[in-house]
Amino acid sequence: MTLPLQLVQTLQNAEPKEAWAAIFDYSWEICSQSLDQGPAVAEVLSRDRSLADLDHYLATAGWDLWSHFEQAAPRTSQELAAWWASHSPGRAILILDAFSMREVPWVLHQAEARGFSVHHARSTGAELPPDTTPFAKALGFGQRSALGNNGARSARFPGARTESVDIAWLDCAALIGSEPDWIFWHHWPDHRLHDHDDPGKGLQTLTGEVEEHLAGDAFWSLVGRLATGRRLIITADHGYAASGQFIDSNGEQSDYLKAHYKSGRSIPGDAPAGDWVPPIDLAIDSEHGRHLYVNGRRKWKSQGGYPTLAHGGLSVLEVAVPFIELSRQK
Repeated sequence: MTLPLQLVQTLQNAEPKEAWAAIFDYSWEICSQSLDQGPAVAEVLSRDRSLADLDHYLATAGWDLWSHFEQAAPRTSQELAAWWASHSPGRAILILDAFSMREVPWVLHQAEARGFSVHHARSTGAELPPDTTPFAKALGFGQRSALGNNGARSARFPGARTESVDIAWLDCAALIGSEPDWIFWHHWPDHRLHDHDDPGKGLQTLTGEVEEHLAGDAFWSLVGRLATGRRLIITADHGYAASGQFIDSNGEQSDYLKAHYKSGRSIPGDAPAGDWVPPIDLAIDSEHGRHLYVNGRRKWKSQGGYPTLAHGGLSVLEVAVPFIELSRQK
C-alpha cells in the first residue's frame, strides 16, 4: 500500500510533533475500521501489511523522527495522568498488556452493541523502550506487579485502588467493588504472545483468540463493572510487532543483529549503533535510559527461532496503542 502523498509531505516537512500526530492518525484510520462479518484473520493481516510502507519510510527516510518520539508523540502515561487530573472521582483505567491497534475494531463494535457510549477513541504512544516496566514507572509505580492487591500508590493517580492480575475475566469482575477510582492492569494478551510463537502460528492464531475474548460476555462483564458509576479508559502499555511476517536480514547485518540483540528488539547500554546508512538500529536516550533499538521491520535467524510476535523495537504497531474512553449509557 503506497503512502498518501499528503502524509509523505507532512513527514518530510512538518515539525516532529505534527509528523507524529499524522503517523498516529493514519495508523488509527487503518486499524480502527469496522471488520466485516466472517473470519477476521485475513483483514487483520492486510491492515498489518498496510502499515509496512509507513514503517519502511520511518526506517529509511524518516528515522530521525524516532529521536523526537518521546517529546513529540502523545504519550499514554501523560495522557492518562492528565485525564485523571481533569476528572472528579468516578474514574477507572483498564490496562490490557500488549493490547494493540489491531484489536480496536472489536472494542468499538462491542461497546456500541452493548450499550456503552464511546466519548473519545484515538491512539497514544508507549514509552521507550515499548515494554511493561518503563510504562509502569512512567505511571509512578515501580513495576506492574506492584499494583497487585492495591499494593501501590502513585502521586499521579491519587485515590486509585490498583490491581494487577492474570486471571479469568469473570474473576476480575468479582474483584471490582464500590471504590470510586480504579487502575486495573490485566496481563492479557501479552502473556499469550509466546503461546502463539510456533511456526505457522503468530498473528493468525492470536487474532482468533482476540476475537473470542473481546467479543465475549466475560470480558465485557469486567468492562461493565469498571464503568458502573465511572468513566473508563481502555488502553495498553505497549503494542506488538507481527515479527514473523518480517523479511529476514541478510549477511553482515543479520550477524550484527543476532550478536547484539539475540532474539530481542532492544537492549540497554551505551554501545554505539551500527554504522549502516540507512541505520538498522538506533541509539536513543529516553526517560528510561539509553537503549539500542532495532529500527523497523527486521528479523534474523537466531537460535531457537526468532519470535513471531515481539515488542520493544521501533515500529508503529509496537509504539502506538489504543486510548478509548467509555461510559455506560443511562
